[in-house]
Amino acid sequence: MFIDDVKNPILITPSEVMEYLYCPRFTFFLNVLKIPQYEDKRYKVQKGRIVHENRLKQNKDYLRKKIPMIKKDMDVYMSSENLHVRGIVDEVAYLQDETLAPIDYKYSTYKKYVYKTHKIQTALYAMLISETYKMEVKRGYIFYIRDGSKMNEVLITSSLCNEAMKIVNEIINIIKEEKIPNKTKTKVRCFDCCYKNICV
Repeated sequence: MFIDDVKNPILITPSEVMEYLYCPRFTFFLNVLKIPQYEDKRYKVQKGRIVHENRLKQNKDYLRKKIPMIKKDMDVYMSSENLHVRGIVDEVAYLQDETLAPIDYKYSTYKKYVYKTHKIQTALYAMLISETYKMEVKRGYIFYIRDGSKMNEVLITSSLCNEAMKIVNEIINIIKEEKIPNKTKTKVRCFDCCYKNICV
């Protein structure tokens, strides 16, 4: 049984939250049965990591043209036992209005709307930043770099943060109870799942 106490707090990553939203069983296979996902074999993951590495080398100041940023911290690891969340934020932007903002890079195609998974992930990063830096976070930015560089802004509202924490608690309950949840109702998602051969 997984024990959640002072010595062994359950800490969820924003990436695990995104996978849970894609299919709740991901949480069970990874966090309860401890079966690795072998994501290194997936094309988008590999390509995304290459893009992240290239981002560090090329045109580091281009974001200044898109957002009112004074400076930035890069690849910041943060964790919070209070939030039960940990993760690495691509960049923490110091904005001209004296607030901070998470910047996340996605190797995916730009859409005018923001996916729910991306909103929740941004909210979790925002809460981590706010708690760690002791500064206000009003918004976050997502840069889509598959077809060039385009941006979406995510407003950090109390309702979005509450929804994000509700999802984190759902994940923690799966880990504590060690009970397999229902699989996604969207069957097409199973095609590229690393657990499809053992999920029945």
